[in-house]
Amino acid sequence: MVALRERKKQRTRQALVRAALRLFQDKGYEKTTVAEIAAEADVSTRTFFSYFASKEDVVLYDAPQRMEEVMALIHTRGPGEPAGDLLRRIVQSSLEHARAEDDFDDVVEPQVRLALIMSVPALQARALQMLFDNQLRLAWALHEAYPDELDLVSCTAAVGSVVGAVKLTAVASLTRGDSPEQVREALPRAVDISIRGLRHLAGPASE
Repeated sequence: MVALRERKKQRTRQALVRAALRLFQDKGYEKTTVAEIAAEADVSTRTFFSYFASKEDVVLYDAPQRMEEVMALIHTRGPGEPAGDLLRRIVQSSLEHARAEDDFDDVVEPQVRLALIMSVPALQARALQMLFDNQLRLAWALHEAYPDELDLVSCTAAVGSVVGAVKLTAVASLTRGDSPEQVREALPRAVDISIRGLRHLAGPASE
């Protein structure tokens, strides 16, 4: 019963995201109302707000969940595992999560979301705020995971380098027109290049 209820909630959430992105493409982000998104998804406006706080959150629908998964992985550090290997493992886990959502991502094309974020000031501001907040949160968590090995400056530099490599590579690849799979293939290389520059954090695989 619980599983059925969760599947229904997931379907409603996906329907809202699909409806919103269709309307944003057809009418424009600013001209689309929450009421129109709800109607397109065949739900009430009240239901919309039980899933999302704003239109910005619909576009960035997966960011909170992915961040919580990243934070959970920080606490799974293996005995003697170098920070660079832990960061690499976090990125790999995120890529596997993205592949698991391929059926949904085929409808919600990454290029569509990227175009919206790059062209709508409200979305740019929200995305940058989330990026900054998440990097800071991740840096503190990394520092707590390696309290006797890494100071806060090392952790902020590591997180900034790895996250920056991932985000910029993804944006550049999508802007070039690469497929989602091509983007996912490029990201581990970007991470390895970044971690090799952080030699005192890197494990044997990065030497």
